[in-house]
Amino acid sequence: MTNRINALRENLANEGYGAFISLAPATNQYLAGFNGTTSAILITPEEALFLCDFRYTEQAQEQVHGYTIREVKGKLGVRLAEAVLERSLTAVGFEPHYVTVDELNTLQATAGKVFKEASETVSALRSRKDEAEIAKVRAASELAEGVLEDLLPELRPGITERELAARIEYEFKMRGASGPSFDTIALFGARSSLPHGQPGDRALQDGDVVLLDFGCRREGYCSDLTRTYAFGRIPGEWFQQIYELTLAAQRQAIEAVRPGVSCRDVDAAARDIISEGGHGRHFGHGLGHGVGIEIHEAPRLNPETTAVLEAGMVITIEPGIYVPGQGGVRIEDLIVVTQEGCNVLTRTQKELRVLSP
Repeated sequence: MTNRINALRENLANEGYGAFISLAPATNQYLAGFNGTTSAILITPEEALFLCDFRYTEQAQEQVHGYTIREVKGKLGVRLAEAVLERSLTAVGFEPHYVTVDELNTLQATAGKVFKEASETVSALRSRKDEAEIAKVRAASELAEGVLEDLLPELRPGITERELAARIEYEFKMRGASGPSFDTIALFGARSSLPHGQPGDRALQDGDVVLLDFGCRREGYCSDLTRTYAFGRIPGEWFQQIYELTLAAQRQAIEAVRPGVSCRDVDAAARDIISEGGHGRHFGHGLGHGVGIEIHEAPRLNPETTAVLEAGMVITIEPGIYVPGQGGVRIEDLIVVTQEGCNVLTRTQKELRVLSP
């Protein structure tokens, strides 16, 4: 973790901050190696301090290196602010999207208004993965893909969306994952038009669309995968048409991925194809997002982003077409941006597949 701390210190110095604090589990995992749910860190040019309560002291001693570990009692935010006050620090950076109003009020009530928003200080570091991080994302992806390939042949009429989602998540843990990286999406028939629909009691029938969006967390890193199938038979020409259009859009976007390219332009590469195919209004979400310790990280790929791709970024490319009352298609892969272009981590077949009952 020393390299990450030093990189953060360099960012802090360049941006005019005297120190950095965090109460966020994801940030503290990245900077300290701690995967517990409650902790705080304070990093100054000379010191790295890790705070936790009695529940996590032993875990911290095993996982956290390069920090002074301090066991504290009471409200963690107060203890963190007291540590800032003890050191007479000013211009202390924090990530505003990870700190609640209540937490900020607690910090300021103890140490004063020395806390300054530092939106990109850590997220910029986290967006570029090293080889060890990429290997962990790949391992999580391979585990999830193995679950998919083993479960698809077992699908039978009558299984519900909820049952299939539960089976997927059960297999994750049985195969070594700590759990899903987000709530599994399993949607059948017309319900596949819900981009982030929750699995319900809809039972699988012949001719259904089957949309599966899922991922697992392994060794602290996430995977993300979406595939869409027809069960028994293709439900109609409309489905084959939007499937082929979505696949063409995804392939075009992947071709556009390389360092220095705007994330907005990659989004447009897919969105233009879908719009030209007459389904622009049916593709209402962004093309993708970064994946790592969290399932949604920087960068974002959408029409409004100003982010630019850099080597080491791990992103999703996931265009979709969703026709209300009929069904939807989404195809999603994990992509690593390389110096020359990109590598696709996902290996699962993307061509239209009809599952046998």
